[in-house]
Amino acid sequence: MYTYFRNILFVVVALMLTTTSCDEGFDELNTDPNAANEINPNFQFTWIQLRTSGERYENWRAGLIYSSMMMQHMAALCGYWSGDKYTYNAGYSSSLFDRQYTQAVVEIQDLINTLETTENADQTMLGMARIWRVLIFHRLTDLYGDVPYSQAGKGFIEGVDFPEFDPQEEIYPDMLNELEEAVAQIGNSGGFGTADLLYNGDQGTWRRFGNSLMLRLGMRLSEVDAGMAQEYVAKAIQGGTLQAGEDAFIEHTVGPEGINRNGIGEVLDKSQGFGDDCPRLSETFVNWMKSNNDPRLDVIGTLPVNGSEHNGLPSGLDAELIEDNPTGTSLDDFSSVNQAIVSVASPMMFMTVAEAELLTAEAALRGWGASDAAGHYEAGVRAAMNMWAHYGVPVASGDIDTYIANNPFDNTMKSIGEQYWAATFLNEYEAFANWRRTGYPELTPVIYPGNVTGGTIPVRLALPQGELGTNPNMRDALDRQGLGTDFASHLTVPVWWDVN
Repeated sequence: MYTYFRNILFVVVALMLTTTSCDEGFDELNTDPNAANEINPNFQFTWIQLRTSGERYENWRAGLIYSSMMMQHMAALCGYWSGDKYTYNAGYSSSLFDRQYTQAVVEIQDLINTLETTENADQTMLGMARIWRVLIFHRLTDLYGDVPYSQAGKGFIEGVDFPEFDPQEEIYPDMLNELEEAVAQIGNSGGFGTADLLYNGDQGTWRRFGNSLMLRLGMRLSEVDAGMAQEYVAKAIQGGTLQAGEDAFIEHTVGPEGINRNGIGEVLDKSQGFGDDCPRLSETFVNWMKSNNDPRLDVIGTLPVNGSEHNGLPSGLDAELIEDNPTGTSLDDFSSVNQAIVSVASPMMFMTVAEAELLTAEAALRGWGASDAAGHYEAGVRAAMNMWAHYGVPVASGDIDTYIANNPFDNTMKSIGEQYWAATFLNEYEAFANWRRTGYPELTPVIYPGNVTGGTIPVRLALPQGELGTNPNMRDALDRQGLGTDFASHLTVPVWWDVN
């Protein structure tokens, strides 16, 4: 992997000169991002995958400070960790939008345009690129609702200076159709080869990855459009989803900086001079694992400095409020995230076998194209525990067997939802989305002084305020969703598919 990244370093530098780290919005999209007719599509696809994984900026803000805190995977005392206190920070909230649109979105649109307009272009490449485009956009629309989609990233390609914000109810059917067509487009040859950081270009695994995303997105519609949900869930399962050993992740490295480091590691990896010491494992997450004798707790967390057993930090506290907390009054009283899983070289997960199996268990429970809910549930739990081997901290097989024997499937959505929550630790965008859809786990909100939600857990992140003065189409999107210009209030307004 180091050799490969040395080979593309000059290309990466060129691409970095044309992308931006500022948060000005879409004005960057009206320039040629990288003179794509001179860039090898393999190099460009690698760069897009890395930009989708993201840097410290958005992983810290939208991923950890907001999503992980709201989902009570973690908690923090520092006031700027807004998510478990339900306070509003405009830049933190819009961080994924700001970075993805100026980097991954513009690049993937350029790559797809190149492949679609080049004579005799590799159709397997195009299918893979279309699948990756869906991955980028589904995270954006899940977090922000109506977003630029059909015209996004087309400033240079089509001269679209101000892309429209597409309704989420139109984005989702198109993404599902894109996945179906893209999977069918992948042949038995071609593709990105070793430039593909997920699967080294393996066509069969990419088809299963596309189907697994189809399963995830189809199930996302379970409460708002059961007919469409069932249709695509059944198609995905019939087409074949990820199998054991096929977790979709990027294997990051220690360096070079800004090229291939894990963005979460750039926040929490103390060995590299990073290490925001504010977050701890949350009381909710630790107590759930302790009550089930979950062996993952010793993999995910490390014992408190001042203690001999795991202790989770309650959500919604700060340096003053912690003084009256009966379970501990110092950060040293609470369990930390295991440094072994938050290195700058740690993998970044996008879709796992565990998710696919647990969603298939749900499909079986609903009667949507699958059977043997208990078998898929067990396979999902087993895969979720085996996943930590990618991080170098495997769960012992005997411990997995014991856990499954003591925690059998009870034929309820609650058990599936809770296991999905556990399986998506560090994949916080997905944990947040599935919780909103299912209501599981049943999280208890907090009342923090100065919160902007009335003491309810936020149900979306707010769009960037700056776009209101830059893109005239944004006001229509706000009006359509019942959102005003008080961006803090947006956190309480569900996205289209969230009807719980």
